[in-house]
Amino acid sequence: MLLFYLHIFPSCKNGQRGGGSLSAFHRIFAAMELQEQLRQIKRALHSMMNGPISQAMRNKGLTYKVNFGVEKPRLEEYAHELPTTYELAAALWKENIRECRLLAGMLMPVEDFPADLADVWVEQILFPEEADNLVFHLLSRTPYASERAFVWLADERPMFRYVGYQLLGRLFTERKVPNRRDMLEYLDHTTTDLRSDNTMVKQAAWRSLMKFMDLGIGQERLGNQVLDSVGM
Repeated sequence: MLLFYLHIFPSCKNGQRGGGSLSAFHRIFAAMELQEQLRQIKRALHSMMNGPISQAMRNKGLTYKVNFGVEKPRLEEYAHELPTTYELAAALWKENIRECRLLAGMLMPVEDFPADLADVWVEQILFPEEADNLVFHLLSRTPYASERAFVWLADERPMFRYVGYQLLGRLFTERKVPNRRDMLEYLDHTTTDLRSDNTMVKQAAWRSLMKFMDLGIGQERLGNQVLDSVGM
């Protein structure tokens, strides 16, 4: 039944459909048991499968149990058709299926995602794509985004530091300027990680620094000092 509604009511911007169709769709979907919701989502994802992209991802090391190869924009469009509930998002995150884990970050309500749960999810991230997705759709919208970003920068685990830099980079893009103490701490971490042997972390530190330098003349000067100190 869900697949029938997916074809009848194609996605529109902001999750809106004409004639009140969205509310009817949500009522039908919300009435299903959680396991049935998951089954219907997996069927829908299978119908969107892109074999060549899936194979290319596997060749690059994205070794999920299942990877449908659904393109990110199409997945974001599909997310508009699903209810944003904690239960559904948490269940999707537990799946070893690429698209389910990405949908989890798109559907988790910010108000139901406390900082301690964010720590758990970051620890469970499998690949950078999941991290980028969480930053864009969920973490950057939380009230604790900046505070947790600095905590994660100080973590020894590479994925935590990666998420910290990606999150701060997103906040810098939104013109959120750190105070002087946080700024100095950020530049200290960045100086260290620009010398890192971990390419993922090093590149994330560089990208975030570029966005930091776009905040203003003062930030640009400080950023250039960091780059000079590491020979970049």
